[in-house]
Amino acid sequence: MRAPRHYDGAVSQSLLPSDAPALTTVFAGGRATVRHLRKSKIVITSGGDAGRELEITKPRVSGGRSIINDLVLSDKAVSSTHFEVISRDDGFRLRDLDSTNGTFIGDLRVKEVFLKPGSVFRVGHTDLRFSPTSEIVEIALSERDRFDRAIGGSVKMREVFAILEKVAPSDLTVLITGETGTGKEMIARGIHNGSSRRAKPFVVIDCSAIPRDLIESTLFGHEKGSFTGAIGQHRGLFEQAQGGTIFLDEIGELDLTLQPKLLRVLEQRELKRVGGDKTIKFDARVLAATNRDLRQMVNAGTFREDLYFRLSVIYVELPPLREREGDIPSLVQTFLREIGAKIGKSLSVSPEAMQALSGHPWPGNVRELRNVVERAAAMGESQNLEKRDLSFGRDREPPAPARATAPTGAAPTLTPGLDFKEAKQRIVDAFEVAYLRELLTRNEGNITRSAQSAGLTRYHLRELLKRHAISARDAD
Repeated sequence: MRAPRHYDGAVSQSLLPSDAPALTTVFAGGRATVRHLRKSKIVITSGGDAGRELEITKPRVSGGRSIINDLVLSDKAVSSTHFEVISRDDGFRLRDLDSTNGTFIGDLRVKEVFLKPGSVFRVGHTDLRFSPTSEIVEIALSERDRFDRAIGGSVKMREVFAILEKVAPSDLTVLITGETGTGKEMIARGIHNGSSRRAKPFVVIDCSAIPRDLIESTLFGHEKGSFTGAIGQHRGLFEQAQGGTIFLDEIGELDLTLQPKLLRVLEQRELKRVGGDKTIKFDARVLAATNRDLRQMVNAGTFREDLYFRLSVIYVELPPLREREGDIPSLVQTFLREIGAKIGKSLSVSPEAMQALSGHPWPGNVRELRNVVERAAAMGESQNLEKRDLSFGRDREPPAPARATAPTGAAPTLTPGLDFKEAKQRIVDAFEVAYLRELLTRNEGNITRSAQSAGLTRYHLRELLKRHAISARDAD
């Protein structure tokens, strides 16, 4: 059983009442100052590992056969990552991680359930007993409401910032997870900017955007003549990051056949170009990000557990915007200042518009919020954004037939009585859909060539495609 690697809380001998919640926040002067985690333990009561126990001193722990878990079991009927225990404000939760043989309490197979003191659950042929204690672990909160360009005064974000402030000056490898649009690349840039490597390159690799047959050459480079089309020597992105930081975005999309080669580079800190014999020393900090659950991918055999272990020396999970209570107003004001500075205007937002923004669920998270604010600022009738200026894209009430189906050159169908702004937006959307489909068709669905021919970055093009729910496979 390995020690936790991604938690920086300080263990305290202070005591909590026996009926205290799993996680509590301490306030002083109306501001959260620290979080208290009620320490607990899991004791194995039967099976080949009977007698072993795990002391829980962080908000999330997992168990299973893989070395990536906090509690590693030898039971062959247990999945690689089988279950996790999450400590939250409302109690301790046991969650099955889509295991093969299930997690049971008594005769009931459970997906997610609250644990009470003394609860016994079974995984495979192993019984485990959960027992909270009266001791606490202090979880530090940053005194700041931002980390580099990332903004957040909520308790969850300040907890993340406290970890990042300690990690950034080091050379530790960091795995950043979270839903799409939570700001993983911004956090990675912040880590780089907070390190001693800040003056060196920050190289981003989008593992989902590189064709399978080119990714090895893209990452590690190639020698002249090493394959058809290799008309010259090419330095890969790992070499280009020398002395700086390399950010492996969408690492969950990396082809399984290339994962052993990446692992070897990370372990040996050296590489060889495709078709080359020369060993090149590699000196760059490695950061990675994904919106996928790599533990479940380890279970499914689509992601190597040793690579996950190597990447998750420090594990940071970004909360979705819907769980960042109170952060939306400060984010909106920041976006308005940045947009206003670009267009030379002083922008503001009405109370009604702010209320609407704060009440939206934001499935696209911070990225979606920024898109909505930018669109409202561009199309609003005044410098003070009103509720009527807001357009939430996928959540609009009136259906827009042309939005996803308009053929090239076709005009959108407009509903009689539709206000001018909505009609105008439908026309813009229809044009974008038609243009993007034609662009993909002309470039045979290749994202890189499409972006180059349109004068866009791959990232910007992918965002446009996501906004209109278009995939490269839609090219015809």
